[in-house]
Amino acid sequence: MPTPVPEPRPRLSQERDSMLAPIIRPARADEYDDIARVWMDSWVSTGLDEASDFLLAQLRARIPQEVASGWTLFVADDNGTLAGMLALHLPKRYLDQLFVAPAYQGRSLGRQLLAFTRTHLPDEIHLRCVRENVKAWRWYEREGFVFDKEQVEPMTGLVMKHYRWTKQQRITDPREQV
Repeated sequence: MPTPVPEPRPRLSQERDSMLAPIIRPARADEYDDIARVWMDSWVSTGLDEASDFLLAQLRARIPQEVASGWTLFVADDNGTLAGMLALHLPKRYLDQLFVAPAYQGRSLGRQLLAFTRTHLPDEIHLRCVRENVKAWRWYEREGFVFDKEQVEPMTGLVMKHYRWTKQQRITDPREQV
């Protein structure tokens, strides 16, 4: 009787591809506390701040204010677990917030959220990120965003890097824009 040969174990990328990606959908008001937690945990994962009840309370208070001021808020929902948040200001063509929960980072969820953004803002997107968040702004540059300017945010004192993406830029390789 021949010895059974075990099937090869799928590579990690194959395992990830076989998992269902979280669904991006409009956020509900009853999720604002969970969204604030994802926002804080993701922000803290940059190493630029520490988790605190004070920070969480600030973010919880900010969400309904921003929605009232024009945010269109989405979540990445993984069978009831919030994996990410996305806040767009559509009339301004502005991607205000894109955060992925630490447990979901490195799984292309950020790229999925950005692709979703491009369906809502297909011609032009503006965004900004904290200058010290090198991982974020380098990622946006790899995704075709072009640096516009740096400006101090008066409310926080943080230096923000402003970026812009247009459909026209998408056609060319960002490395050729040097």
